This record gives sequence, structure tokens and C-alpha cells, in this order.
Amino acid sequence: MDPPPLSKTHGEIHQQRPDSPATSCVSMKSDQSIEPPTRERTYEEIISKSTLISSGSPAVYQLRPKEEKFGNLTKKTVGEKNLKKKNKTILLVGETRTGKSTLINSLVNYTIGVKFEDNIWFEIVEKEEKRPCQTESQTTDVTVYQIFGFEDKTLPFSLTIIDTPGFGDTRGIEYDDKVSQRLFDLFGSVDGVNELSAVGLVMKASENRVNDRLKYIFDSVTSPFGKDIEKNIVALITHSDGITPKNVLKALEAANIKCAKNEKNQPVHFMFNNRQTKQRTEETELALENTWRVTGRGMDRFKDFLEKSTPQMLITTVEVMNTRIRITACINNLQDRIQLIELKQNEIKQTQEALKKYEQEMKKNEEFTIEVDEAYKDKEDIRGGMWGFFFYKGAVTCNVCEENCHHPGCTMARSPKHCEVMKGGRCTVCTGKCPASDHVKEKWRYVDKTRKVKKNIEDVKQKYEKNKEDHEQKKSLLENLQTEMDELKSQKIQLLTEAYHHVEQLERIALNVNSLSTHVHLDFLIEKMKEIRATEKVKKLEEMKKRMDEKNKAGLRYMFGKLTVGKDAVI
Repeated sequence: MDPPPLSKTHGEIHQQRPDSPATSCVSMKSDQSIEPPTRERTYEEIISKSTLISSGSPAVYQLRPKEEKFGNLTKKTVGEKNLKKKNKTILLVGETRTGKSTLINSLVNYTIGVKFEDNIWFEIVEKEEKRPCQTESQTTDVTVYQIFGFEDKTLPFSLTIIDTPGFGDTRGIEYDDKVSQRLFDLFGSVDGVNELSAVGLVMKASENRVNDRLKYIFDSVTSPFGKDIEKNIVALITHSDGITPKNVLKALEAANIKCAKNEKNQPVHFMFNNRQTKQRTEETELALENTWRVTGRGMDRFKDFLEKSTPQMLITTVEVMNTRIRITACINNLQDRIQLIELKQNEIKQTQEALKKYEQEMKKNEEFTIEVDEAYKDKEDIRGGMWGFFFYKGAVTCNVCEENCHHPGCTMARSPKHCEVMKGGRCTVCTGKCPASDHVKEKWRYVDKTRKVKKNIEDVKQKYEKNKEDHEQKKSLLENLQTEMDELKSQKIQLLTEAYHHVEQLERIALNVNSLSTHVHLDFLIEKMKEIRATEKVKKLEEMKKRMDEKNKAGLRYMFGKLTVGKDAVI
């Protein structure tokens, strides 16, 4: 007996019966009439709000969701949110060309309830148009897809999908930092995302190693999260034939990717195929139906995982992100303050040596002068970059302490009171922890400099004996200079200890402490802690650095490669 003919496409059916009511797209047998219209009636409203991309088999429609933009955040919404219904939020992480867009479309079709026999497909991700020379994604947008209105019909919850493009952009690491900032904005805003049910690491089934780029991307996205998120991180395997992807699982284990584990102590994973829009023929229909089954099973299992998993509130994430920003700002500020202390110490040392060397001559000649390198603060212009509506590059400085409180890195705050280093209306960085109102955000920063100055004995006394107690004023000038030196040393130790505690705090709460900036800060802290002979702290910092070196070699190699490429491009 001849095989039954293929299902007719939506376009074919409507062309045959333009005045008829909505018609089913289920397969027809040669000796039977069209089955009662059920599914297409379900899709009528969706189709009416979509654009036909292809009238083939299957018919492919581009959804036209409600779109809102908040700076570089884009929100695309299908349906109306029902506050009484549960919602599950997924954050997707992965390289370009892994099938992430198809996976998002698959999640949307599964939520809508599309089956193979419906011979229809909806796309919510718009295909990115590329120039001939363009090989990487050129956007730093974080896109949020929201699918409402199908709760308790296909899923027991509505679905929110967060897509994170832009990581690994060829234009430089600063673009990766912007994507992290977009996530911070999303998680930190009142109308943003406040919990995550899953973080999906998207990988091809053919992958047999986690390369430097993917490791860097994954660490970059997960570094802000608290440790509790680990049980919600899963592998989403695309281009799968339904067979357990042993190579991928081994690669995840070898790369020490933190994620949820199953009863076999393997990374929790779900498998999907990426051939839903491939045109069907008599020769391919059976094979393509099998690929749909692979994706269907993967979706069913992923749905069960989402239903059972406990969403992770992102309060800790915002805390980690703020802590990271404050640590970076604190250590940058600390480096400036320590540099100033060391310049002052050098000035005192020069003064001490000059006083000892010319002590007898000064007794004979009160006008005798010495020359020293005097430390002072100055203002230096910085490149302000783009001061648009959503991007405000500059330095937040304290007028009272005359210190840099957030530079570099302050790009999103319009004014000091909106800066991440402010907490409870006060600065968490400057020496005096001054109110936000004592700060400015401008296109300049404070810098520490030295200048050659000549001083006589009275100038030196006035500088180092003013504001001293009576009993201290009775000390010799050399003794007062030594007291000043000891006070500066004590301040330096205090500042280093403060920075050390900041780094400890970040390691306690963050899933990944691995970042290039933290790595550089550890080198700085280790060097300065050695100078003050803080042996125990040096040991702990070196252990932390060793752990970071082992876990983050791939990311550092990848970022170094990008820096090298960028340098070569400039040359």
C-alpha cells in the first residue's frame, strides 16, 4: 500500500478553502476527509499576531511580541502576565552557533503546545543580519523573553528566558563587562528579575572539551551569583541524536564546571535537536519526526526539573555584584592612598637624612634649606567617553577626602548618589565614608604627584609639629618625623587589612571569584602584605591565588588572547 501523503501546509490549506473556517493541519489519509479543526483554532490568534516567514512544511511564523527597551535591556513579551500564576525563569549561557536561538524558539513552541503533526513552527528570536565581514554577534543587549497565557494548558507555569549575547565579542573585554552590567541592572531593578529557576549552559552534543572561550563566558556570567545557585545550573545539549553525550559530560567534569549533579554524580543535562524548521519530504518525514521526539523528551524532563527545583532568589546575586564593584573600587582607592602614604614616607625619609647630614651647619645658619620631593594631590583630565542617556562614563570623587571613590568602572550612574559604591546615602570607599552629597562625578580624577621644594628648618617644624600635643612638641624634630612615619605605616597596615577582609567576603559568598580584576588585586595585596610581613595573610592570599590559577587558566588565556588581538589591531 502506498504511504499516506504528507500533511498540507497552512498556506496550502488556506489557498484551497479561503472562505472556510480555520482548518486542521494534521496529516490526512488518502481515503478520509480533513479531520475536525482543533489545533489551528488554538493557533489562530497567535498567527494573526505573527508574520509568515515560510509557507513550506512546516509553515514558519515570526512572532511579534510586545517589545520594551530599557537602555541595553530588551524585553519581548507574548501574552499577559497573571500575578496569580507561577513563573519560572531561565538564564541561558553559551557561545554563538551552539543553537541557543533555536533552543529558545523550541522552549517557546513547547510552551505554546506545538506538536510535530501540527506542521507549524513559531520563532521569537529574530535572525541577526550580518555584514559580509562580520563573524561575531555585534550586540551587547541582554534580551528577556516572557511567555504568558499558557499556564495550566501546556505548562504549570509561565516562562521567562534570559538570553545573554555579546560575550566573547571581538571588540574587546570591555564589551563583556557591559553584558555583566546589563545583568546587574536586570537583577537589581524593581521591575527586573528577582529569582532564577535554572542557569542553562548551552553546548553542542559534539563538543568534547570546554574551550577557553566557553569557560570564560560561563565564569563571566556565573561569577556574580551566590554559591546556592550551583544546584540550579544545568547543561542544555543541542544538536543531539538522543544518545547520552558522554564527551560533553566528561568535558564539563574536566573543566570543573560547578553545576547540579544527578544520582550518578553526573552533571544534570537535557538533550534537544535543532532541526524543527527543516523542510519535510516523504524521504525525511520519519527521521524529522524522531528528532522532534528527542526535543520533546528533553523538554518534558527539563519541565520536570523546573517544576521541582527551588528558585534562587537574587538578593545574594545583587549583594555579590555590589560587593565585587565595591571591592574593586575600594582596592583602586586603596592603591591611591597607599601610593600617597609611600610618597609621604619618602618625603619624611629625605627630610630625616638631610637633617642628620647637615645638623651642625643648620645650627650655624638658620636660613639653611634642604630640598625634598613633596607629595601633593592634583586633578587630571580623563576621557569621559559617551555621556548619553544610559551610559555615563566618569569618576566619582570625594570633595572632602580628595579621593577617587569609583574609577574606573563607573559607567551607569548619572550622579554620585546613584553609584554602586554608595550605601545608605554614604560612600563605602573614601576615608571619611562621606555622604553622597560630598561627592561629584566629573571627567577628571585625583592623582598623587611630587614636586621639588626647598624648605628651611622652620618650614619643616611647622609641617610636622602642627596639631601635636604639648608633650609631643617637646620631642626633637627627628623624633616627630619618626612618629609621623610610624603613623603612616599604621595607616597602611589598616588599609591593607580592610582590603584583605573585602576579598575574603567575596570568596565566601560568590560562586566564582575568578576574574582578571580580582587576580590582579590579589597580586597587589600579596606584594604589600609581604612588605608588612603579614605572613598568615600572605599564605591565605597565595592559596586563594593558586585556586584561582587552577580554575581560571582557560579564562585568563582567553582574555589575554583578546588583549593581544586588540593590541595587534591597534598597531
